[in-house]
Amino acid sequence: MKKIKRFIPDSTSSFFLFGPRGTGKSTWLHQKYPNAIYIDLLSPDFFRRFSARPERLKEIIDANSKKKTIIIDEIQKIPELLSMVHLLMENDKSLKFILTGSSARKLKKSGVDLLSGRALLKKCLPFMASELGKEFNLDHVLKEGTIPLVMDSKNSNESLSTYILLYLNEEVKQEGLVRNLGKFSRFMETISFSHGSVLNISNVAREAAVKQTTAQGYVEILNDLMLSYSLPVFSKRAKRHLISHPKFYYFDSGVFTKLRPAGPLDRAEEIAGAALEGLILQNLLAWNEYSGNENKIYYWRTKSGTEVDFIIYGDEFLAIEVKHTSKISNKDLKGLKSFREDYPEASLALLYRGTERLLIDGILCLPCTEFLLNLKPNIKITDSIF
Repeated sequence: MKKIKRFIPDSTSSFFLFGPRGTGKSTWLHQKYPNAIYIDLLSPDFFRRFSARPERLKEIIDANSKKKTIIIDEIQKIPELLSMVHLLMENDKSLKFILTGSSARKLKKSGVDLLSGRALLKKCLPFMASELGKEFNLDHVLKEGTIPLVMDSKNSNESLSTYILLYLNEEVKQEGLVRNLGKFSRFMETISFSHGSVLNISNVAREAAVKQTTAQGYVEILNDLMLSYSLPVFSKRAKRHLISHPKFYYFDSGVFTKLRPAGPLDRAEEIAGAALEGLILQNLLAWNEYSGNENKIYYWRTKSGTEVDFIIYGDEFLAIEVKHTSKISNKDLKGLKSFREDYPEASLALLYRGTERLLIDGILCLPCTEFLLNLKPNIKITDSIF
């Protein structure tokens, strides 16, 4: 796979860079800082030496005094190193530390304060469609996803299976996040049926054959590992009775598709529709993250069942509905029209699998691919599509 320029924003000061495994954190940092001191805690040798003597970090920096950028990969492996990093930052303001990890969960559980706010928090997420450009193929990424590690493999389907096993073995099992790996694996498959839906944790717990408190804990683990998102309901200035439960999404369309069992009674269109909705969300989240988190992302659903998939609120106010269809009917516009009645200030857009831009009853309808390719950080969505 050719070298792809990422939209991940850099910083002149020290920062944490969190993101799921395989999303390209190390690759980006090696390209951005080729002359930095690089410490990879996934290396057994580095892990052993720094676990035994965290002060070794100071000795390495002192021996390479001309190098002012220090990258520590997978910092959550040795939380105790943060105390040494903190001390070094206080003693030498010219040093820039970049600390990567796939989760802040272990750091927080260890009582570490993430450097008391002295380092920025950034995220590295799967490829955006606009990063891929001409390499982007909607049908392909709905099945295989956009995790760089997977896309760069010769057999993406096999690589996806390996990727999921890697997370279970390395992140979950080795970090001791769950007692029973088999139950957690079954839960990950069970909750895939909730992808793109309002999360009913009691139903998920029953289907996964675990206690409700256990299921809730598993959801928190998935969120902490950045493998899933819980999308809250938009309730500002609410005029109708709204539901209160969040919607659940896996972080990557390929991971969802791989985990979601498909039997003879499952409609392929239904699974593809959920994958498409999740793909739009993961691109919106990356756009917002790389833009500086100027907006909040919600969904909107009344107790009567009227729904809008995504509400962007903050620097702009936009309601987005996603439909896995090549033709638009009046029924497809129902949710957006209801939202407009309550919030006439909002811009409205419907994304679909067709090929034409349409304006129907004041609602812009445009192809998903066009929307995704034009979605770029630091550019308002309304400026890029209207």
